[in-house]
Amino acid sequence: MSRLEAKKPSICSREPLPGGRAGASLAALRGLVASCYGPAGRLKQLHNGRGGPVAATSHSAALLAGLPVSHPVLKVLTAAVRSHVACFSDAGLFTAILCCNLVENVQRLGLTPTTVIRLNKHLLSLCTSYLKSEVCACRIPVDFGSTQILLSLVRSILTSKPACMLIAKEIDHISTLILRAFLLTIPENAQEHVILGKSVIVPLKGQRVIDSAVLPGILIEVSEVQLMKILPIKKSDSFKVAVFCVSLSGDLSDTGEGTLLVSYGVSLENAALDQLFNLGKQLVNDHVDLVLCQKVIHPSLKQFLRTHQIIAVDRIGVSLMEPLSKVTGTRPIGSLGSISPSSYGTVKDLCIAKFGCKHFFHLIPNKTTVCSLLLCNRNDTAWDELKLTCQTALHALQLTLKEPYVLLGGGCTETHLVAYIRNKTRNEPESILRGERCSQTELQLITEAFCSALESLAGSLEHDGGEVLTDGKYGHFWSVQANLPSAVNWPDLPSRCGCGLYSSQEELSWSFLRSARHPFPPQTCLSPEAKDSADTLTLDCFTAKLSGLQVAVETASLILDLSCVIEDTN
Repeated sequence: MSRLEAKKPSICSREPLPGGRAGASLAALRGLVASCYGPAGRLKQLHNGRGGPVAATSHSAALLAGLPVSHPVLKVLTAAVRSHVACFSDAGLFTAILCCNLVENVQRLGLTPTTVIRLNKHLLSLCTSYLKSEVCACRIPVDFGSTQILLSLVRSILTSKPACMLIAKEIDHISTLILRAFLLTIPENAQEHVILGKSVIVPLKGQRVIDSAVLPGILIEVSEVQLMKILPIKKSDSFKVAVFCVSLSGDLSDTGEGTLLVSYGVSLENAALDQLFNLGKQLVNDHVDLVLCQKVIHPSLKQFLRTHQIIAVDRIGVSLMEPLSKVTGTRPIGSLGSISPSSYGTVKDLCIAKFGCKHFFHLIPNKTTVCSLLLCNRNDTAWDELKLTCQTALHALQLTLKEPYVLLGGGCTETHLVAYIRNKTRNEPESILRGERCSQTELQLITEAFCSALESLAGSLEHDGGEVLTDGKYGHFWSVQANLPSAVNWPDLPSRCGCGLYSSQEELSWSFLRSARHPFPPQTCLSPEAKDSADTLTLDCFTAKLSGLQVAVETASLILDLSCVIEDTN
């Protein structure tokens, strides 16, 4: 018998948080995620020491899922970011970088956590109130009568993920397909409360990206052997469909720790087959044309259905059950007993389709709110990244339908917010200090730390050693290339700002990002030219970025408020 070790006591760490080891871990995480940020972000290769797949990505969902963290502070931060990404899909790197910047900047001030948290909450309120106001100069209303802004949003999301390995022509093609797939999920007679359909992404790896397509209905992959056994059916009206989520293989269900009593002379296999044939006879009598099963159908039942001109397709998988329910208009059948007539659904048409080397069974619905996005890419790694990015873009469009606004991207929203906050706190400090037990000096220190965190976030978009400027009129982000001669006229270099809204041809004054500059009121109320140039803009999802801003500030406050960490070492 092996010797049992005594339980070790838990370790209580009271080192200043996030100082010491926590501060070094936080800086390492910030460097990692900041290097992935934006269209020029560097890719990270994920693999483990035990083998398995290797992935190259800059997507926060894949990065944080494959990144093991041990320090409790990092666990809090990564859990918050992953929770945000699970809800909104977008702005994961934005949230992580901003949170790290806030914690690092504030800890250098030496102020009490209570004061910092309270004032950061006020500054967050300033940001969210401004972004939601009608005078906000970095928010654009979305007109669903036009596709320009929506296409710009999707194109911006695709461009921000270089691991997708797309050229400009492919980005335009995929952007159009994503928007088309999204529009197909909106019911034709949509009321005030819209219930969206479903877009199913179908993989087709090793093919040209330009071969990607959107089809109404569902594509069910079938083997060539299955295809040979499917009989062609032609009908003038719709097809009756039975969808099963229970196994039709005739296997006995697991009894667990219980005991199954069987009468003498009774064959369980024959009894199960009899039950399946009784089910098959009912399907024949009810004039069912198509049987779809999530799991396995017994070969004898398949043969029986085939002799009665009924198509049977099995091993569909759980992921297609919800889309199948929407396509057929019925819920999956979960028992082998008598089937109610209301349990059957219908589809408009059935056909066989071939894409690349794969064969598909194509179900075309009566009302198109479910579609299949046939997604192609050159290799597995690029396809996986493209799938994640397409899911993010589709989710961003859904969020935009709920809140019809987008934010200017390319770092312009962040630098514009910095100009707005600095001007507000410098000229109207009383509105913030009212009722707060802190001095104006503390307010200015924390404001500068908050603004510096946003500026560092915007500066993370530059990865090639270039210089980042801001203008003195709009407070937008401008980038110029590195290693320029000293005699060059800097204002002539940037052609357009980060979001693409403004041109350097205007009479603007520039200053380096994070340089000392007197606060100025940035121009509010978006200019009319924004809508005219919408097809060239870099945009961000309004809802996702607003939530990311809130999560970053609240998580930073939580980390700063930690006094000790108790770890169980057993």
